Amino acid sequence: MASGTKNKSGGSKSAKGGGRNSVKAMRSAAAVKKPKPWGTLAIIIGLVVLAVGVIGYSVLQVNKVTAWVPSESNQDPSDDISGVTKVKYEAAIHVKGNQRVAYDQSPPFGGPHDEVWADCNGMVYPNPVRSENMVHMMEHGAIWIAYNPDKVKGADLDVLKGKVTGQDFIAMSPYPGLDKGFAVQSWGHQLKLDNVNDERVDQFIRSLKRNNYQFPEPQARCDTIPGSFDPTNPPPFDSSPMPADAVKMDGTGASKGQVNNGQEAPPPAPSGSQAPPATGAPSGAQQPPASGSQQPTR
Repeated sequence: MASGTKNKSGGSKSAKGGGRNSVKAMRSAAAVKKPKPWGTLAIIIGLVVLAVGVIGYSVLQVNKVTAWVPSESNQDPSDDISGVTKVKYEAAIHVKGNQRVAYDQSPPFGGPHDEVWADCNGMVYPNPVRSENMVHMMEHGAIWIAYNPDKVKGADLDVLKGKVTGQDFIAMSPYPGLDKGFAVQSWGHQLKLDNVNDERVDQFIRSLKRNNYQFPEPQARCDTIPGSFDPTNPPPFDSSPMPADAVKMDGTGASKGQVNNGQEAPPPAPSGSQAPPATGAPSGAQQPPASGSQQPTR
């Protein structure tokens, strides 16, 4: 009897052990069969990829803009723009309103120029303007967009106007006979193109508009002195043959303009009237004589 009891007891224990093992096996099987959270993982991976893409795009956009901002370490970003022509010109060589300059470039972008600058605060001139006045505004740090009216019209012309209207230190005007659709120029720099949507247009403007390392008169203004230049009726472009007495690029035949701390002296007063004192000079102070020296190009 004792032996039978032991067998029953042992059998009971064995059955209990087997039950536990069965439960464990079922739990293990359930754990194995539990589906992986692939949907959640896919969402997380997608969000990570999107975040990386957004950050990468933002960095590219920032670099796209800052790459064309002049700095002490990158004084002329336009060096990285293909097609830019660069010429070093002497500054502050002035001519009278009835004189012409035999420019070495067409359109010109430096050299002798009229003593009065063209208004260049977002001006869109409907008619061709005298080059000698337009060159002077570039000496002040402005951009000039000159376009061939036979090649740039309609929607293309509107694109260029959109880059000028409402902006400071930039102006545009027709330039008959231009060998390309249009030319973007600053003092000593020029880029000729046919496609108004070319990204180099904006790169040029960002690189050189008021780039203090690249134009001679960083403190000069872009709005004209009242009575010296009428933006509603500017001196017209002259396409007639160059006269024999035209001022040469070295300044032969031109007067030397007076420069006051980067701000040019006002044009001469009409005959018989007293010229106003230079900016910053006390009333009644005697004007210093022009030295005849030119301000060097930076």
